Amino acid sequence: MEEESSPPSSPGDISARSTEQPTSNRGDRSNMNSPSRDDLPVDMDNLIDDPGDQEEEEGEDLFNDNFMRDYQRLPEQDEYEAEGIDDDVEDNRDLAQVMQDRRAADAAMGGDSDLLYGAVAGTRRKLPEALNDDDADEEPRPRRRPRPEPPSVSEADDHAEEEEEEEDNVDPAAEEHLYMFRGSLREWIAREDVRRFVARKFRHFLHVFKKDTEKPYYVMLVEEMVAANSSSLELDYEQWIHTNPMLAVWLADAPDAMLEIMEEETVKFVMKHHEKYAMLHERIHLRVGKLPIEDQIRNIRQVHLNTLVKISGVVTRRSGVFPQLQQVKYDCTKCGAILGPFFQNYSTEIKVGSCPECQSRGPFQVNVEQTIYRNYQKLTLQESPGTVPAGRLPRYKEIILLDDLIDCARPGEEIEVTGIYTNNFDLALNTKNGFPVFATMIEANHISKKQDLFSAYKLTEEDKADIIALSKDPRIGQRIIKSIAPSIYGHEDIKTGIALAMFGGQEKNVQGKHRLRGDINILLLGDPGTAKSQFLKYVEKTAQRAVYTTGKGASAVGLTAAVHKDPVTREWTLEGGALVLADRGICLIDEFDKMNDQDRVSIHEAMEQQSISISKAGIVTSLQARCSVIAAANPIGGRYDSGKTFAQNVELTDPILSRFDVLRVVKDVVDPVADEMLARFVVESHHKSHPKRVALEENGPNTPVNGDDEILSQDMLRKYVTYAKQNVFPTLHDADFEKIAQVYADLRRESMHGQGVPIAVRHIESMIRMSEAHARMHLRTYVTEDDVDMAIRVLLESFIATQKYGVQKSLQKSFKKYMTYKREFNELVLYLLRGLVKDALRFEELVSRFSTPRLTQVTIKMDELEAKAREYGINDLHVFYSGRQFQESNFTADMEHRIITHPVV
Repeated sequence: MEEESSPPSSPGDISARSTEQPTSNRGDRSNMNSPSRDDLPVDMDNLIDDPGDQEEEEGEDLFNDNFMRDYQRLPEQDEYEAEGIDDDVEDNRDLAQVMQDRRAADAAMGGDSDLLYGAVAGTRRKLPEALNDDDADEEPRPRRRPRPEPPSVSEADDHAEEEEEEEDNVDPAAEEHLYMFRGSLREWIAREDVRRFVARKFRHFLHVFKKDTEKPYYVMLVEEMVAANSSSLELDYEQWIHTNPMLAVWLADAPDAMLEIMEEETVKFVMKHHEKYAMLHERIHLRVGKLPIEDQIRNIRQVHLNTLVKISGVVTRRSGVFPQLQQVKYDCTKCGAILGPFFQNYSTEIKVGSCPECQSRGPFQVNVEQTIYRNYQKLTLQESPGTVPAGRLPRYKEIILLDDLIDCARPGEEIEVTGIYTNNFDLALNTKNGFPVFATMIEANHISKKQDLFSAYKLTEEDKADIIALSKDPRIGQRIIKSIAPSIYGHEDIKTGIALAMFGGQEKNVQGKHRLRGDINILLLGDPGTAKSQFLKYVEKTAQRAVYTTGKGASAVGLTAAVHKDPVTREWTLEGGALVLADRGICLIDEFDKMNDQDRVSIHEAMEQQSISISKAGIVTSLQARCSVIAAANPIGGRYDSGKTFAQNVELTDPILSRFDVLRVVKDVVDPVADEMLARFVVESHHKSHPKRVALEENGPNTPVNGDDEILSQDMLRKYVTYAKQNVFPTLHDADFEKIAQVYADLRRESMHGQGVPIAVRHIESMIRMSEAHARMHLRTYVTEDDVDMAIRVLLESFIATQKYGVQKSLQKSFKKYMTYKREFNELVLYLLRGLVKDALRFEELVSRFSTPRLTQVTIKMDELEAKAREYGINDLHVFYSGRQFQESNFTADMEHRIITHPVV
């Protein structure tokens, strides 16, 4: 049956027909002998309206004036062969019915026919069917899959969580073979299955590990990190090695590869709890702390190369902060192409060979906008003085600080560094040695300070409870003074001054313009052999931050600041001296009298204004020197002569002397009683301090040598001082001003007649500072009358000790009520009382040697004891009779009959 179709009368009819009728199958065209032009779908938009698909001008012009002739009706050619046509089925539907049935079929197929026809038409770039050179026998092309839309952020997170859950459900037994690495460990970790295995183990550790809390430990650390706006999360190596011992060994042996995997998981872990934290910090650093093995700087060898090491030492030099290229891109100046990114190594510079676009070899310029920088700083770490072997010079090592580790330590601080021991090629070193060697350094990963302010003693809640309970002891002030240098006998006045200096007064800053120091300065002046240097060494080991120097070995720039050329940048830089390094601590100067006058004048500003002004080599600046100064000096001729004035005994000027709050004159006076007590103490101390003595090992190193229970352990003393300086800020009470003003007026009047240290306005501030320090010693937030009395007593002792011998007696009588305030005479009085008991027993043995039986107790008259005590300036013994030492020594006081009894064994 032949089927005719009316030819279109216009191109518009053709386009309408092409959209109404479906495209014929290619299989049908194989049965056609003379295909008709009327059955070819033509898109008139492509032929006329789309300029992008027009032929070039030199080609054949298809759109001539007679192009409509191609669409005329040809009835003789619009006939089909009868072969292959089913005449039994005749479709009598009109066009509207056909289109309706087609739409119904599309709806039943779910719209797949639109995709089928649209995809086929789209792949042929909008060209007519006649322009396709497909063979008649060509199979139909497969339908092109549509491009899926990118998933949303929530869908991506869900998909990532599903992958993590699938990885977490892996059987551990199936991964045991991953622990048994073959070949190089770094190559083994670079394998994809091993990387996924390490990441899964570390992710599980971060989410699950708990430390005495219900909430995961590292979730709490992330909360603290976010609250501090930090970009470093500290990993406790001890916890990691107890959880995954083999992976902890891998971390120490191949830290570069392991830290890369673990930092990726750290970023995911932080972003899971704080999604928007990436807006503040793009990268989270994993810091490995508490590495169990610490190496000495002089013991690092080739076996430690590219491994994680831990060393300690003192920072001697610190460079400036420089921007280092981390991810660099280059611009080709010839073609303008952007090359990169290239990841910069800290030791070698990356150089581009040629441009991949224009094949030119440069020149190339750094693209400043798309290049990423990071902070870079270099430290020089030197061995601690106590760890250097005898007769050896201290070694040093260079430390590289990156990112947020910069400026975490300054010269003079003792730090612990955990980092990767690495090397880089140094051309200057090779030229010098004549053979290829490498300069080694440590790229720091974690830094902790040893002796910085409050860093060594992070107080726990238990420590705070013990300190508060200890402060409620009414004798805590006397106990702290006893605990200062317990191995040194006597010198209660020096120990009191050192205790006040360690606690310090309250610093005041009036509206940010005028600053009053709160640190207390002490000068120890006296005869040789009176333990002056021993006191300084004790403070150096006990204080949280202390710098020790000697007068002869220190110059003006060594105490204040020096200007020198930086070896890296060749620019003039400042290097702080002892007073700058001791900022917020104590500076100890021994042999103070041996300093040159010019050097001594340089510390005038540092002792009062607590700043150091520099104006050298074009550098005009001011450095902070907020520290206490404790100095020790010898008088002229070696011994102090009380028959001379103070100015004749020392070579120190009044400006420097007035800057010391406490001035102690220590004289070596011959006294049989005191000398015998001192000798007994020294012998007993040497006996108990022998290294092979078993009792000392059982009692511990902090046990006092004299066995006094009132003496605090040195560890507890440091914690007590730390807590007091952190939390107690005492203020003056209104009722205390009148007493301070009266004492100052009396001292000022006496100083005009005497020939000792002149009293200046600075001594009023000294009394206020010492009263605040005494209040802080008792953990009080306000200054009481007791604190003022103690400060007045210390100042009076300093003033009277500098007078001539005859003037001292008169001044002691004038200020008698202040001089005896809370002075510890118990040991001396107890020694005098025991001497009287021995004399009584010896007298009884001589008188009644043959007839009288042995005595059961000895009786001593109180008048005899008080007469002995008055020889040493002790007038009131009521405190001694009610004291603990009197009762523990088996003495009984009968106040009614004024006798003292002691049983005889």
